[in-house]
Amino acid sequence: MVSRTTLRLFLAAFFLHGGQPLHSQGAAKDSRPAIVCFGDSLTAGFGLDPGRSYPDLLQRELDRKGYRYRVVNMGVSGDTTQDGLARLSMVLAEHPQVVVLEFGANDGLRGQPVSVAEQNQARIIEALQKAAARVVLAGITLPPNYGPEYLNRFNAMYPELAKRYRLALIPFLLADVAARPNLMQRDGLHPNAEGTRLVAQNVLRVVEPLLQK
Repeated sequence: MVSRTTLRLFLAAFFLHGGQPLHSQGAAKDSRPAIVCFGDSLTAGFGLDPGRSYPDLLQRELDRKGYRYRVVNMGVSGDTTQDGLARLSMVLAEHPQVVVLEFGANDGLRGQPVSVAEQNQARIIEALQKAAARVVLAGITLPPNYGPEYLNRFNAMYPELAKRYRLALIPFLLADVAARPNLMQRDGLHPNAEGTRLVAQNVLRVVEPLLQK
């Protein structure tokens, strides 16, 4: 029987480029520098039509603005920071110039210790920086029912990591989206298509100063 981790890695590899194999026979290799969007369902585009995730929209906006980069979606729904750490070698294999790192929501929703999520993200950041990638850290938060003590510690994790490693920070990935039900899916956790357009703009504002034309 195929393990859950093996299946996740296979699906991530298969869907990186819109469901096409990474190296289709006869396909020309895209030599543009890579921007890897590395995270969970918020990156993968949970609940959205194919081609509507924020990395897809980011690619279109960069193309429109004349930036020659390829955006690689390495989001896998349900992943925790530990799962991200297990998939790190796939990100490094892309030799990314920029990585938008978006993890932690699933750790928090499962009530895992914030210290563990922070340690896992620190290990990911250190490996990416060692590989000369610029890391953009995307912050996220949790519903208020997790209690102020846990929430405060969780919310502080992102600016603390950004300060420690001198990272560009997106303070809240779902800024101007999460508090507006018309921009969220029915689960209240994931943006809908219109909300995702705003998420892509939140990412673009922080990523664009790191790019060159």
